Amino acid sequence: MHAAVLHALGQAPRYEEFADPVAGDGEALVDVLAASLKPIDKQLASGTHYAKPRQLPCICGTDGVGRLSDGSRVFFGGCRPPYGAMAQRTVVPRAYCFPVDDVVDDATAAALPNPGISAWLTLSARAKLVAGENVLILGATGVTGRLAVSIAKLLGAARVVAAGRNPQVLSSLLRVGADATIQLDVPAAELTEAFAREAGASGFQVVIDYLWGAPTEAFVAAITRKEFAAVTSEIRLVQVGESAGPTISLPAAALRSTPLTIMGTAGIPSRELLVDAMHQVMAHAATGDLRIETERVPLTEVESAWQREGGRRLVVVP
Repeated sequence: MHAAVLHALGQAPRYEEFADPVAGDGEALVDVLAASLKPIDKQLASGTHYAKPRQLPCICGTDGVGRLSDGSRVFFGGCRPPYGAMAQRTVVPRAYCFPVDDVVDDATAAALPNPGISAWLTLSARAKLVAGENVLILGATGVTGRLAVSIAKLLGAARVVAAGRNPQVLSSLLRVGADATIQLDVPAAELTEAFAREAGASGFQVVIDYLWGAPTEAFVAAITRKEFAAVTSEIRLVQVGESAGPTISLPAAALRSTPLTIMGTAGIPSRELLVDAMHQVMAHAATGDLRIETERVPLTEVESAWQREGGRRLVVVP
């Protein structure tokens, strides 16, 4: 079969032949229909992710959509190394195959679950968003951030503020759930003022942070109090990504003067949570409440597509 084969960390995979997979106990062979090219795929291939490949050569791609031997169409994940999703066939645990509604096209079925489930679980299971709470999305112009804006509203958020750098994408978020936007590429003092202004009297109860770095420092500065004050509601900040920087400077006063809790996404959730999130995300995709912009790329062009950037999620098609 043909696949996107990685020979060395830090390089782009190449389109070439690879041995066919053989399923073992509890596993399923999947004829791949499409696999999305995500930031985590590039991080794994570059060697910068903590779960980088230990066996080379290997096939890139963490998940996708395909058909099982009985003809059923599924979203799949957890490919057994050295196999991956960007191939004509792969092998995965049967437990990580999820039925896909026929109304959802292959590109959407491949591209939406990873960022959609991530955003859904971050908001519902990790931040434990309660209907009526206010939400700030740091990094709302990225693929997952855009979905997080819509999902926050679907989960009952009273007010959602989207913060990002791309002004065109920011304005479009007002049509999919954002109540206000914050432009991030402004001086630090101006950004801090914007966070404080949008927080208002009721503040933010949930902050989903795909950026870290300077934007997070500006937000922390905005909520740090300079006088004794009664605690109102807790601020639950979930650290998801680090596209603006891997570290922040965190003054002790920020944690003593405000009811701020900082947490991470905490790894892979239980299968029960994954199944529920998958059902919710794909159900909203079927009704059109959740959408993702995609662009199909033939598997033969995976090497050149690997370096491309853009607002659409690339979907590799064997």
